[in-house]
Amino acid sequence: MDTSQSNDPRTPSAAVPSGTGCDLVTVPTRQGLEAVDILRRGAGETVGPVLHDDGDDTLCFLVPLGTAAAWDVPGSICTETDGHRLRPDPGPPVEGPDWLVPPGEADLATDPAVLRRALGEAARMIEAADSCR
Repeated sequence: MDTSQSNDPRTPSAAVPSGTGCDLVTVPTRQGLEAVDILRRGAGETVGPVLHDDGDDTLCFLVPLGTAAAWDVPGSICTETDGHRLRPDPGPPVEGPDWLVPPGEADLATDPAVLRRALGEAARMIEAADSCR
C-alpha cells in the first residue's frame, strides 16, 4: 500500500458521531490489529473509533480532521474526508465496514502522533515475526 493522502472514493461509508469531521488512516488489517493492541496496552494512550473492512482486508482509524495534510507513514493511506461520506449515525452500516472499536466506546479520534508510533511498532513486530518463519 502506498503512503499518500487521498480523496479516495472507496472511503468507507460509516457512522460517526454527528458534527464530527475526521480523516481516516487506512492500514492492512494485520498491522492495524497489532496497532490497536499496542494502543490499548499503552499507558495513557487511547484509541479512537476503528472500522474493519473485511472486503478490502483493512482497518481505518478515525483521526482528527486535517491529519491527511501531513501524514507520511509508509504502508498506510490517510484520506481527507471533511466528514464526506460519513453518516452521523452510531449504528453499523448495512453493508461493508463494521466497527472494531465503535464510537462511544472510544475517544472521538486517535491522536495521529500516537497512531504513527503504534503503526511503526506494529510493522516492526510483524517483520520480526515473519523473519522467524
